[in-house]
Amino acid sequence: MKQGILLIISTVQFLCGNAQPVKNHGQLKVTGTQLTGQHNEPVVLNGMSFGWSCFHPRFYTAGVVNTLATDWNCNVIRAAMGVEPDGGYLKDSAGNTKLVTTVVDAAIKEGIYVIIDWHCHNIKLTEARAFFKAMATKYHQYPNIIYELFNEPDYETWPEIKAYAIDLISTIRAIDANNIILVGSPRWDQDVDLPAASPITGFTNLMYTMHFYAGTHKQWLRDKTTAAIDKGLPIFISESAGMDATGDGKLADEEWKKYIGWMEEKKLSWITWSVSDKNESCSVLTTSAASNGKWQNKDLKESGLKTRAFLRKKNNK
Repeated sequence: MKQGILLIISTVQFLCGNAQPVKNHGQLKVTGTQLTGQHNEPVVLNGMSFGWSCFHPRFYTAGVVNTLATDWNCNVIRAAMGVEPDGGYLKDSAGNTKLVTTVVDAAIKEGIYVIIDWHCHNIKLTEARAFFKAMATKYHQYPNIIYELFNEPDYETWPEIKAYAIDLISTIRAIDANNIILVGSPRWDQDVDLPAASPITGFTNLMYTMHFYAGTHKQWLRDKTTAAIDKGLPIFISESAGMDATGDGKLADEEWKKYIGWMEEKKLSWITWSVSDKNESCSVLTTSAASNGKWQNKDLKESGLKTRAFLRKKNNK
């Protein structure tokens, strides 16, 4: 009987610990190419990205964060603040910042990690500097925070991206000395070989983003990313999904499984796109999905069902 009671207690502690990844891993850091926790253990973060804040604001709620943390078992989420489109940060900075901070505050309450993503395709240095200064000032004391400086550079060169990133890293590090910062890679986060050949120096706890859509990006991108890691570049896959790069089309299941296996082997953290209900296969929700979460299977598209099932299985839910 005593052994049975101890087993029950241990099981409860294990499940509760899984529900509080920040409590378990604490302040994250980069050791070599590996994301690690407060006890120097390798950390792999898996979770969901919200859709563009300016297009899908109804899902930027504490209820959705709670569902992703407790039902989907995400240990990280990504708040994708739209910058350039109509209704985005450039035209409504207060509204979009409020959406992001609602998600961040809820993630902190749930005990999970959260990426503050400047979801932009072009360099907007003045605005980005003001935004990240405000975010670092508000959240620097929380180990939950990860800053993503540039969602997907499209036609910018690596020297241009590097100069932009150094400016923003300096801005953040003047306030927040420790939390992880994600730096974008050229050509929609695919040319990771360029930062691998000329990485940013003089700062710690930096990682570089790679994005893939399994229907379009095949073995060549895995090979390119592996080569960058072998050169010493820390990689974080801050956006990915199983269909074409358009965000639509059928799921390339076999290729997606190859990516998942490769990421697990390399201990790479990854995020799936996206918590939204747009009429496309990468939006994991149907229009029936409630704005406060607590979704049923009927509220999930194929990508949502498969991503949720994987996250729950991986994390013993």
